Amino acid sequence: MTRKQRRLGLIATAVGVLGMAAGLVLYAMRDTIVFFHVPGDLATKGVQPGTRFRLGGLVKEGSVKRDGQRIAFEVTDAQAAVPVQYQGILPDLFREGQGVVTEGVLDTSGVFKADTVLARHDETYMPREVADALKQQGHWQGKVEAQR
Repeated sequence: MTRKQRRLGLIATAVGVLGMAAGLVLYAMRDTIVFFHVPGDLATKGVQPGTRFRLGGLVKEGSVKRDGQRIAFEVTDAQAAVPVQYQGILPDLFREGQGVVTEGVLDTSGVFKADTVLARHDETYMPREVADALKQQGHWQGKVEAQR
């Protein structure tokens, strides 16, 4: 075996090992990747029921209904609104008209079953995804750029 053949064999083996490692990493991450959508995206992008994703927007005024630790509210982006159901303790800063990001699953009836609710932490912060979506739709009213 010549020196050139050995080098080519070593390179081919290294590429194969790196390819397998990348494949294993992507396979392991397939269940942990969560996409972000705003309410207007659900119909246009055709998000299927049972898909896990993050839903962000503003809590619709007058939509919060509490029953003990069960909370129902709507998330809106001024184009569409999605009903959300959550069971648990909400963040202290959660209120109507504020930015919110929820994580969960859309059920077959169109209700988003959230298992995590995140509220903005002060009056100048809004998650980048929510701010970008509101800017695209012409509903951005903030003067401070979104932070990461």
